[in-house]
Amino acid sequence: MAEVESSREGGVQTITLNRPEVFNALNAAVHAALLAALKEARAADVRAVVITGAGRGFCAGQDLTEFQGELGDVGERLRATYHPNVLAIRELEKPVIAAINGPVAGAGLSLACACDVRIAADTASFVPGFVGIGLVPDAGGSFFVTRILGQARAFEWMTSNRRLTAAEAHAWGLVSEVVESDSLAARAAELAATYAAAPTRGIGMTKRLFDRAATSTLEEQLELEAQLQTVATKSEDFAEGVAAFLEKRSPRFTGR
Repeated sequence: MAEVESSREGGVQTITLNRPEVFNALNAAVHAALLAALKEARAADVRAVVITGAGRGFCAGQDLTEFQGELGDVGERLRATYHPNVLAIRELEKPVIAAINGPVAGAGLSLACACDVRIAADTASFVPGFVGIGLVPDAGGSFFVTRILGQARAFEWMTSNRRLTAAEAHAWGLVSEVVESDSLAARAAELAATYAAAPTRGIGMTKRLFDRAATSTLEEQLELEAQLQTVATKSEDFAEGVAAFLEKRSPRFTGR
């Protein structure tokens, strides 16, 4: 059985972490398969990506059985496994949706927070995990959770190891939507299809702008906006959007 399953429907690629017997805990094989799936998602005809988990959980984080015995250089392990996947999600210039179908913890939470949009089943729960075993957030957890929740709330939550329900995660803004468990896959597919019909290049460049905004000066951000707007106005989707507006019809974007 493949550790990660990848499927396509139209312009949507769905990537499923597939170790349900251990709540899709991450090991070296999962990392390698996930990276391969994210590389597939670079294809121009993929216009939206969904990441979800098989079975009753999204991702329980690191499979701790890999940490039995001599740990070696854990920093090097992170650089070789987690970092490439987190960077691959952020470098995809198309929307990535985390469909959180159940419990998520530790590095699984970091992975979900690296995505652009998070929706959750009402059965989902969210646990920082790291401090519970004496660790610090990794896999981008400190970066993304701070930007989503703000520094004060992120610190309080990540150091308390408090379990959040799906409703609490929604109230905090950690996820944008909560749906009944049986409806999550359909809702994720619907949302992804909406994104896949949108102007992909414009969305991708918007993602790049938002990633840079937190660390840029105003002058740097204005310049990047100007550069990317120049690129956007040369796209086929811009021409189609203007034509559709003038003709009072719905645009038919192609992602080009």
